Amino acid sequence: MKRDEAIRKAKDYLVPTSLLSDIVPADEGPVIVRADGSLSFDTEGKAYLDFNSGQMCSTLGHNNPRIQKVIEEQSKVLTHASTVYYNVPQVELAEKLASINDAPLKKSIFGESGSDSNELAVLLARRATGRNAIGALTQSFHGLSDSTRAISFAAASTGYGPPMPDVHAIPTPYCYRCPYKSEGKGCCMAPLHFGMETLDRMAGGPPAAVIVEPIISAGGVIEMPVEYLQGLRKELDKRGALLLYDEAQTGLGKLGTMFAYQACGVKPDVLTLSKHLGGGLAISATVCSDDVSARATRNGFSTGHSHASDPLVCKAGTASIDEILNHDLMKRAVEIGDQWQASIRALQQKYEVIGDIRGRGLLQGIELVKDRRSKDPAPELAADVYRYCLANGLMFSVRGKYKNVMRFVPPFTTTNQQLDDAVEILEKAIRKGLG
Repeated sequence: MKRDEAIRKAKDYLVPTSLLSDIVPADEGPVIVRADGSLSFDTEGKAYLDFNSGQMCSTLGHNNPRIQKVIEEQSKVLTHASTVYYNVPQVELAEKLASINDAPLKKSIFGESGSDSNELAVLLARRATGRNAIGALTQSFHGLSDSTRAISFAAASTGYGPPMPDVHAIPTPYCYRCPYKSEGKGCCMAPLHFGMETLDRMAGGPPAAVIVEPIISAGGVIEMPVEYLQGLRKELDKRGALLLYDEAQTGLGKLGTMFAYQACGVKPDVLTLSKHLGGGLAISATVCSDDVSARATRNGFSTGHSHASDPLVCKAGTASIDEILNHDLMKRAVEIGDQWQASIRALQQKYEVIGDIRGRGLLQGIELVKDRRSKDPAPELAADVYRYCLANGLMFSVRGKYKNVMRFVPPFTTTNQQLDDAVEILEKAIRKGLG
């Protein structure tokens, strides 16, 4: 199928859903027909450096050989099974997840997407504590189902009707734009104290939990300060509330450790995983302790989706973890991140519009500003740079409150030369955008 035919049929038969339609509408972009490693190819045969990793779900690389082999073998044995009973790949994946997590995180529930896993985390917290109030950061993104849209303030849209009740926005410790930064070390404690006071005053009772991303991805690749997470842990412990980590975009080796919590030293009560857990297939996991599991079960917790624990995707999940461990991909994530940041910092010396460089490993962000003194956001430049890069073979995303943060998620398979190629395209785009 050629591009013109695909676009025509898409207009006839698909509902537009693109999150970047204000920059490049889907019908003006490429139509992807195949992919391999770090490259995606359109219907015309043009190659793109895929620094989105698909939808951040092909971080192992498109068409990973281990995942392909597992799909082929398992599809001949058992692809689907009832969620009423256990199946062997489901049990194996749960055991594997327990083995790579730090105690006491050992009990898993499986879903089909990041939204599913975060809905389950909220449900677990509410059932385990017997409370309802949930706090989420103002720059957060946890999914676009009705439930997770309510806790996704970075993507909240008007006109969707009343959100899930007893959910409360708390300030994000956004260091680059923090109004308290002049106060020096520990300035991120102000958002924490304001947030907890807001939660205490507005909640219908003591809070059940607060959900955070260790690095806020869609909200602008904002790194959570360690002291903020440490303080949040203490505040929640005082209230008998739970800490939920959404590690869809930070877990499974992407930052250089298996999970982000292992680097920051602040452990959650419930952890959610998705994205490349299935090596490109749709599966997610919500992992908790024996204690949380027992308390939630005692209070009537139940769940189930038709394909939530399908043996095919569970087998792929185990294979994806084996791929990370067997090939020491955490080390490769650090190498990629270091090379990328060194190159971008060199660009920052040349271009005043690069205000801030953030992220670790395979999750990188560049915030564009009109000038570094004012830090005024430059969303128009970000859009121009995006359009140029896409036209010249580099895919990434534009995210953040002001749509001025360029987010890059290269796969583990990205070579040093491909990183250099991407930086070269990016610099040309910035130069062109500046006129």
